[in-house]
Amino acid sequence: MKPLLIFFLLFVLGLLGTIVECKDSKKSEFLDIPYGKDPSQKLDFWKAPGKGRRPVIIKIHGGGWMNGDKRSASKKEIAKYAALGISYASINYRHVPRNPLPAPVHDAARAVQFIRTKAKEWNINKNKIGLTGDSAGACSAIWILLHDDLKNSKSKDPVLRESTRVSCAVAGAGQTSIDPKVIEKWIGPKVLEHSMIFSSVGAKSKDEMLRKYKSYQKLYKEFSPINHLDKNDPPLLLLYGSDNEPDTRGKAIHHFKFGLKLKEASDKVGHECYLRSGSYKKKQKYRYDINFFKAMLLK
Repeated sequence: MKPLLIFFLLFVLGLLGTIVECKDSKKSEFLDIPYGKDPSQKLDFWKAPGKGRRPVIIKIHGGGWMNGDKRSASKKEIAKYAALGISYASINYRHVPRNPLPAPVHDAARAVQFIRTKAKEWNINKNKIGLTGDSAGACSAIWILLHDDLKNSKSKDPVLRESTRVSCAVAGAGQTSIDPKVIEKWIGPKVLEHSMIFSSVGAKSKDEMLRKYKSYQKLYKEFSPINHLDKNDPPLLLLYGSDNEPDTRGKAIHHFKFGLKLKEASDKVGHECYLRSGSYKKKQKYRYDINFFKAMLLK
């Protein structure tokens, strides 16, 4: 093939690549993006408009770590934050009991790391990442917020070389401990009947969980967010319903006392934590997620 023709073909291929790259840079929605090898490890991402790198909120769905889907992310919510110039992601993760702890929580942490690897492509400010979630998703969000960095600088996996530390989190009706010996004292025996508590460690029932508690104890302590709290952790907003919920099976797993116990511990060590619930009397600076995220991610 003549040199001139080769040059021309290379020029055309390069031009086509530039066109595709430019087109992709204008894309605002990325769906079913794998962040790991398991089919469940996928996320959706919506890129917000605006100059400069954009903050991002990552939603972790609820469902007791047993069910739920990233598609539960509200389009209205996504649009609300896009209007502020904040990008949004919603993730799936492996479910228990087929994949007991640490799977669902470490998946969420990996999603944070993966999103950081896409900072240039998706126009993300790696230093302005917020987490949100309800119920078990909130538990995961609180755990990541309070836990030491899982970054492994020596890993061969570029995702694991990124930080898991975030700027803030908003948690709705989250479990601040999953240790049965702790939460029974906080809330009452009914909370142990919820399958999230025993399924999370792979037990088939409450009775099996209690019978084999010693073998599960390390997991319960490690994945109870309150055990990782210190004064230097990023700000947290805890949202609950009424603080007069009865001790029933449905209400107990989302009981206000989960939030109250963490708020008390945070105040004791000087951590920045806000609690909104029913008739909770203490004056709070932030009562709504949007005000909190605006302050933490846009300042």
